[in-house]
Amino acid sequence: MKAYSEDLRQKVVQTIQQRGTSNSEAARLFGISLSSVKRYTKLADRGESLTPRKGGGRPPIADEATKRLLGEDIRTRPAATVKERRHFLKSFAGKTLSEPTLRRLLKRMGFSRKKDCRCAGARRILESGLEADSRRRDRCSLSGIRR
Repeated sequence: MKAYSEDLRQKVVQTIQQRGTSNSEAARLFGISLSSVKRYTKLADRGESLTPRKGGGRPPIADEATKRLLGEDIRTRPAATVKERRHFLKSFAGKTLSEPTLRRLLKRMGFSRKKDCRCAGARRILESGLEADSRRRDRCSLSGIRR
C-alpha cells in the first residue's frame, strides 16, 4: 500500500487542531485508520515533518554495475547457462547469486530464454527482439527448430 500524501496528513492534523475534532472522528472523516491519525498528530506535536518516510526492506543484491556486467556478458556469450553466468559474476564482480535470483534478475532486465534458429541452442535474447518478422519462416533448415 502506498503511503498517504503529505497534503492529506497536514489536513488531518489541521482538522484536529483547528476544529477540535476527535481522533476517531477525523479517522472516519478522511477514511484512514485511527493509528495513522494518532501518529500524524504525535509527529505534528513534536514539530517533526509529516512527509512519508522511505519504506524499509532489503537492499538489492545486484547493483547497477552488476547488471551492466551481466548485460554485457549476455551480449558476448548468448548461449551461456545460468550456472556459467553465476560463475562469471562471482569471479568478476564478487557477487554470489542463487540460480533463481539470477533468473529473476535476467527476467527483470528484459531477457527471455528462447531458442535461436542459428543452431546455437538456447540463448538469452531481449524480449523486444521477439516481435514477429515481416517474412515468416516455418522451420530452420538445419535443426528442425520452429521459429
